[in-house]
Parts: sequence; structure tokens; C-alpha cells
Amino acid sequence: MKEKIEDYYLKQIEPNRSVLFALRDIILNYHEFISEEWKYGLPSYYYNKKPFCYIWKDKKTSEPYIGIARGFQMEHPSLIQGDRTRIKIFPIPTNQDIDINTIYQIFDEASKLYK
Repeated sequence: MKEKIEDYYLKQIEPNRSVLFALRDIILNYHEFISEEWKYGLPSYYYNKKPFCYIWKDKKTSEPYIGIARGFQMEHPSLIQGDRTRIKIFPIPTNQDIDINTIYQIFDEASKLYK
């Protein structure tokens, strides 16, 4: 399974590859209860064995984003609903530094939904 995840990241072109690897580290370092799995053909992250978030890229712009599993229950201003019913996303522009503080604010809010 780890090979599929690694292959996914390695197949990406730059600058997405570097950004996706950085996001992976950011997510895995957020909390000891975060685990990584290959689900639905994409890297997915679980909090205490429950779906927490995933990493994907926008179909139009190819820029990465973090999809928050319970985003519909959150009101963080940086999250975007779009046409999604349950997931909200946090876009990650590849031409800017990754905003780790905002990601962790979103994760703090999301993790409260699992308690």
C-alpha cells in the first residue's frame, strides 16, 4: 500500500510533487493519531481510524488541495464548499509558501468533530 502512495507522489510533475510531499509531512506531523492509507485511488488520512482528509489536485488548474472529510460541519473562512455536499477544500497555490498555520487551524477545528 505504501508503494501506491509513494508512486502517486513520484508521478506528479514539479512543482506539485514537492508541494504534495510537503503536505504529506504536514498532515502526518499534525497528530500522532493521523494515519495514511490509499483509499479511492488517492492518499487519504485518518484521525483515530476515521476519515479526516485527503490530498488531491484541481481538475482545471492542477493545483493541489486538501479535502476535509467533515468540512460541511465547519465554517472556517479558508475552506471552499464548491458543488461538494460533504467535503470542503483548502487550495494550496504552488507559487506561494504553504500556510501551515492555517492548515493546522483547520485541522484543530476538524479534530474537534472526532471527540
